[in-house]
Amino acid sequence: MDALELVTRTATPINGAGAAYYFDGATLAAGESLGLDAFHFYCMGRGGVLGDVEPAVVASAFGYFHPTVVKQLWTEGRAIIAPRDAAKAYLAAADAFGRSKLADVDGLDAFNDAAEAIIAHVDGSALALYAGIAAEPLPADAPARAYRNAVTLRELRGSVHLLAIVAEGLHPATAHAIRRPDDVAMFGHEQAPVASSADEAALQAADVRTDELLAAWFEVLDDKQRTALADGADAIASALGV
Repeated sequence: MDALELVTRTATPINGAGAAYYFDGATLAAGESLGLDAFHFYCMGRGGVLGDVEPAVVASAFGYFHPTVVKQLWTEGRAIIAPRDAAKAYLAAADAFGRSKLADVDGLDAFNDAAEAIIAHVDGSALALYAGIAAEPLPADAPARAYRNAVTLRELRGSVHLLAIVAEGLHPATAHAIRRPDDVAMFGHEQAPVASSADEAALQAADVRTDELLAAWFEVLDDKQRTALADGADAIASALGV
């Protein structure tokens, strides 16, 4: 398969797998041990790779959340724990999740080799959230490492897609309302923005642009690595039931 086919084939399993630990029971328990509920741990943990920044910086990187919600979660969370400490705890929860779920999955070493080749090849310019997580040290054991790589690749696609949406002249809140209309309130918006046919066309163009941008980095893989990445992503998603 060519690089673009690999991007499209792995998009769904990596997206599902990379988010699977967010609200897992063990992750929630880890947050509670720090004094953070599920949403505060999500905001502080995921955004904490950016450092001790102002809420507007986190809102910019997250994209789809209403800035007021991010400001509240970040300000309240920062009063409890330093953002970098929250990020380390959140990634530790991801690593523990990988160890508990992927220990019996075959092909993880080959998946890791392919995933890390892509990550090393990526130009992180304008991809702050991805760059933050990609800079964190990887765990040594294959199950935790594979899961961390899946999380990082998910963040890569998310950051690139947000960039593509903005490049198409579409507001992220409108894109979110089109793609996930039932989650508008959860992301802090009182009502869904009204999307026009032009907005829908812009989102479709952003999807295409996202795949094309990612494909340029996936090109670094040889045929064996491409198969390993695709098969590994499928196996990880299957093991997680996503």
